[in-house]
Amino acid sequence: MATTVNGVTIRLAVQRAQWLSHVHRVADSMPGIVPVVKGNGYGFRRWNLMPLAGELANEIAVGTIFEVRDIPTHVTPIVLTPTLTPPPKNLPLNTILTVGSAHHVIALTSAGWRGDVIIKLQSPTMRFGVTKQDFDLLMRDVRNAQFTLRGFSIHPPLEGDPKSHIENISSWIELLEPSQPIYVSHLDATAYAYLCGKFPDRSFRIRLGTSLWHGDKSALQLSADVVDHHPVESGTKAGYRQTLINGSGEIVLVGCGTAHGVNVLPDGRSPFHFRNQRLNLLEAPHMHTSMLFVARGRPMPSVGEWIDVQQPLTRVQVDLLQYL
Repeated sequence: MATTVNGVTIRLAVQRAQWLSHVHRVADSMPGIVPVVKGNGYGFRRWNLMPLAGELANEIAVGTIFEVRDIPTHVTPIVLTPTLTPPPKNLPLNTILTVGSAHHVIALTSAGWRGDVIIKLQSPTMRFGVTKQDFDLLMRDVRNAQFTLRGFSIHPPLEGDPKSHIENISSWIELLEPSQPIYVSHLDATAYAYLCGKFPDRSFRIRLGTSLWHGDKSALQLSADVVDHHPVESGTKAGYRQTLINGSGEIVLVGCGTAHGVNVLPDGRSPFHFRNQRLNLLEAPHMHTSMLFVARGRPMPSVGEWIDVQQPLTRVQVDLLQYL
């Protein structure tokens, strides 16, 4: 059973068997899977996911050159975000970097780097990626820089249907060297199988993060502990911003805040729930503590009790990871 750490705790509880069953089911349905373990490790922390990701595939994708250090030595690192910063001297020699423009090539050659690259292709997302018009020029730059080309990648948007994503990917095929793999994202198993079947002479690999680690949300529960609470009366001011309290009740202090990536929801509502009821914030979360106000007569969590936290796991830094 998890215990509090200095009264400040946010916990991700994972139904281990159920979660692992989902992860392996997704991986088995996606030949050529490249697990993505970046940022905060999808709430698990990167180093907690890396051993499992290394069992699923011989390549793992991370967000930046500084996240490569967490990847097991027997796995090939793929860095998804182009870098203008010189790669660290201890970057593993098998690391594959991403380039999407001449700027990225110039930055790497200026740093004296020579290694493997994937060329990022522009999609309707309009993030990193070379356009069709500049594709030949970037291919020339990569050859002149003496980089070793290891494939192409394209990142369709989250919005849109699989058909439009496949059409966008397909529009690039004739420009790409047939011997090189094509890394794709944001396709479900059905769409990915269709794409592979449509171009049987091409090698596709699919990068998976959210759908792999978070695809079965019923196996995951984010919660925080109640550190303290005390009664207040109407007319009292409290909090960093001395918020005026209208009505009697209790100030409830929860052991998480902005230091953990916890904040108000986009619509301004509180992210905290207790007994299926939303708990009102007294003020916005601050660092390691959030202050709630519970009106007298409403369900009241006890000190030491865990309450649900509604936040995207991709930005939360948990204190405790607990497998159940």
